[in-house]
Amino acid sequence: MSTPVVCMVGKKKSGKTTLLEKLIPALKARGLSVGTVKHDTHGFDIDREGKDTWRHREAGAETVVISSPNRLAVIKETASEMSLDQLAKTFFADRDIVVTEGFFNSDMPKVEVFRAEAHAQPLCDPETAWERRLLAFVTDTEVDPGVPVFGLDDADGLAALIADWFGL
Repeated sequence: MSTPVVCMVGKKKSGKTTLLEKLIPALKARGLSVGTVKHDTHGFDIDREGKDTWRHREAGAETVVISSPNRLAVIKETASEMSLDQLAKTFFADRDIVVTEGFFNSDMPKVEVFRAEAHAQPLCDPETAWERRLLAFVTDTEVDPGVPVFGLDDADGLAALIADWFGL
């Protein structure tokens, strides 16, 4: 069985990264080993021109790993984007839970982050909450999305819900 995955979703500037910075320590305080995935719909490049790994890729290597005694990074060319389930099985088998930033269109459980100051409407509406597998809603405003609602600073409450949901 794959490592459980929960997706933090929301519109740009809604506070997803800020929530993750609070949620990860809250999950770890519960004794969980946490992995994360950041979804970038536009593509990215972590290699810098002139670095050895960049030179390896430029020479034609399709997978490059940089390894040290306490960290490693993999840069791998892919024909298509890996699914969250594939990512969890491949890279997170040694973790208790994977929390993503993004992946709104996945079939994994989701927590929507919504700040009224940043956007007029959330991504999910109450009628599509269960279709979208919305597990919870994190916000600074009064809403009733039909799922548990947490304040922007209630990472402990959210961590408890997520741990209970997955039986961790």
